[in-house]
Amino acid sequence: MEQLRVHLSKSEPEAYKSLDAFSRTVGGIARENGIDERLKELVLLHCSQLNGCAYCTRVHTDRAVAAGLSADELTQVPVWRESGVFTERERAALELAEAFTFIHRGGVPDDVYERAGAVLSEKEYLGISWLCVSINAFNRVVIAGRYPVPPRSAPSREAADA
Repeated sequence: MEQLRVHLSKSEPEAYKSLDAFSRTVGGIARENGIDERLKELVLLHCSQLNGCAYCTRVHTDRAVAAGLSADELTQVPVWRESGVFTERERAALELAEAFTFIHRGGVPDDVYERAGAVLSEKEYLGISWLCVSINAFNRVVIAGRYPVPPRSAPSREAADA
């Protein structure tokens, strides 16, 4: 049986509200800087996957589908380097997501910065960077609190065949 943890967002709601407000501000900045919902959700999903945050992975998978990502594209996110389904812009964003998530390994390497800069505008780079900062913070709150991710109930066979 998994031990219950302190639920950070419920235990300190003002801090959580501030983080949520920060996230909303970052989303607005990203939008203003040319990051559409599809690219935004691709970045948020990949950071969440890399951090092992099942809760946020579920949330951003659902939002990515709503933003137009296909099942094929979703399954290719973890192997984006070997896959041909993403644009150069998306590939640059996915690489930045990795650099920001693993920033403890020496920051954003010069080669990653240069590759991203060759594809993204400065404003797009900023938008994606702030999205990464925001989701990495959320991932830590959720992982530390072990937010549950229960199975979803499958649709009935009759509903699937209809």
